[in-house]
Amino acid sequence: MSPLPVEMVTSNVAAGSIVKAGSEGMRAYATPVPEPLDARERRELCDLFEELGPEAPTLCEGWATLDLAAHLVVRERDPRSGPGIVLGGRFEALLDRVTARAKGRGYERLVEQVRNGPPLGPFAVPGLRTLLNLNEYVVHHEDVRRANGLAPRDDRPELQDALWRLLGRTARLMLRNARGVGVRLVRPDGTEIGVGSGPEAVLTGDPLEVVLYLQGRRGAAAVALTGDPGAVEVLQTASLGI
Repeated sequence: MSPLPVEMVTSNVAAGSIVKAGSEGMRAYATPVPEPLDARERRELCDLFEELGPEAPTLCEGWATLDLAAHLVVRERDPRSGPGIVLGGRFEALLDRVTARAKGRGYERLVEQVRNGPPLGPFAVPGLRTLLNLNEYVVHHEDVRRANGLAPRDDRPELQDALWRLLGRTARLMLRNARGVGVRLVRPDGTEIGVGSGPEAVLTGDPLEVVLYLQGRRGAAAVALTGDPGAVEVLQTASLGI
């Protein structure tokens, strides 16, 4: 039997496909593999970066889209940026130098690097990647969307569910500076996550909106804040986020 032409085996076979042999040679039967949610947020953010250009506003104070793209690149590709991003203070000078060097590569190159994803390392490990990147890319996607007049997204139930699961693991960290109060996070369907104890503030909204609030985007988040007046004031004024 003559060998099959190489191109019949290697071309036009999507990742995740099942390949079967038959009388007509190798045939690919596509089995759709869902795009990871953090990868989808990354892709759609990059599409928006390209549409808006380097000088469009974001919700990050003092940052245009060029600054945000550079932040995402150094976060994933330069370990020296970590202390400055997480701790600030005396580490910020190094972060500023690393970020300025990244911006010098040009906006198109930065967006390409963001789109291509992280190099080998923790940001690329399945599971851990979601923990590290889903909130990051959802929030920064919304930073660009909402600063440029795009409405909240209400057509992503799978994203809302994933963010809610992640909130179960990260809410306590984001609320660590809301001391002396309890905070109850409530979805519109009544599902709740409780953090802390004491006089209680209740934050109600879709998970994406709750994440935005807890990441410091209070003015952009479509949430309702109720409960004990003192606890509400603490939540309104505490430094939130990771």
